[in-house]
Amino acid sequence: MQLTKFTHSCVRLDDGDRSLVLDPGSFSEVETALDGVVAVLITHEHPDHLDPERLRKAAQQNPRLRIWAPAGVAATLGDLGEQVVAVAPGESFDAAGFAIKTFGGQHALIHPTVPIVANLGYLIDDTVYHPGDSFIVPPVPINTLLAPLHAPWSKTAEVIDFVVAVRAPRVHQIHDGLLNDMGLGFVEGHVARIGAQYGSEFSHLKVTETVDI
Repeated sequence: MQLTKFTHSCVRLDDGDRSLVLDPGSFSEVETALDGVVAVLITHEHPDHLDPERLRKAAQQNPRLRIWAPAGVAATLGDLGEQVVAVAPGESFDAAGFAIKTFGGQHALIHPTVPIVANLGYLIDDTVYHPGDSFIVPPVPINTLLAPLHAPWSKTAEVIDFVVAVRAPRVHQIHDGLLNDMGLGFVEGHVARIGAQYGSEFSHLKVTETVDI
């Protein structure tokens, strides 16, 4: 399986004729990420994870495209009919040949005055875990963790604790679109150093870089 990192929290998985994209949001190279893809997983409704109009356009252009998302997101894309499937925490399903399991349920707290929205973490083929905007630790082994590196709802200590708690052998960064190179170096340095003490090897992925997993 190959994993390609796009800007911020968007990633693509390819394995032979199987392809899947998570969180093609407004920060990301949506058209490139979705090229030839027939399955999309959306963690939650915030625009940095979901660009409704670009995703809707892709679905209209490709009738084979299917989108799995929390119920609120699915409702906003209701005009796409059967191309959109609402999912909840604790479910298992097949998406373009990938085995998917869902975890979590809600977005991490930004501030008491900011409403909390639904958020799903997705485990793909019992290998890659994308938590969306949360630090939900699945009660199953994870091989490759996509760690939200920086957000309005987190601090560096929480990112480190999440990586330590999951203990995935491999860690790559997501949710990094709000940091410049200096900020990336600072946070990633701590994550790599402390994560390594618990068996997690962190590796930074450049935008559009592809790795085998």
